[in-house]
Parts: sequence; structure tokens; C-alpha cells
Amino acid sequence: MAHRIDGRKLGRKTSARQALFRNLVVSVLRYEQIKTTEAKAKEVRGQVERIITLAKEGTLTSRRRIISELPDEPLVVEKLIDEIAPKYGDRTSGYTRIVRLGQRAGDAAPMVQLELVS
Repeated sequence: MAHRIDGRKLGRKTSARQALFRNLVVSVLRYEQIKTTEAKAKEVRGQVERIITLAKEGTLTSRRRIISELPDEPLVVEKLIDEIAPKYGDRTSGYTRIVRLGQRAGDAAPMVQLELVS
């Protein structure tokens, strides 16, 4: 039985997959939109939403938790807390949107654009 099995492995080992997701999260927060495969976007969407919810709290604890998630990205953390989080003050969730773009030419992978809702 496959109960409580969650997440996609994407053909990578754990450390490579975690680094990929962290980099995608940083890119979404930095550029406010990225183009990637559908599977990667669906995995990263939840992490982005969770980090934005933390930033909306505005407490020292939440700031420290965000920094622990994105330790090498002080500019992204500041942008998240100062610009992105206040924009979603009245919204409880649904900070991201996935827009389908078609298939990639090389391997026909379904491509999407993951963007922050404005």
C-alpha cells in the first residue's frame, strides 16, 4: 500500500532534489515568475506558499525560520518580508498561479510558468 507517500523524486537523489527545490523557491521569490516543468512547479508551489505565509506573520521567529530556509539569500529574504508579504495581507492562501505553456521541444515535457499572483 502506498499510504502517506508524498512528493516527487524527479529522478534525483535527496540532496540534489532539495537543492533544486531551494533554488526554484529562491527564483520564484526573486523574479516573481519562472518557467519550469509541471512536476517541478507543483512541488515547489507548496514551499513558496508556506514561506510567504511565514513572512506575513512578521515576527522575529518567522524571520529566523525564513532565514534558516534560505540562508544564503539575504536580499531575497528582505524582498519577501518588505515587498511580497505586505502585498498579500488580506489573502489567506493562493499566492501562486501555474499557467500552462505547452510542451518543450526537446523531450515534450509539459512546461508551465509558476508566478506570484498580483
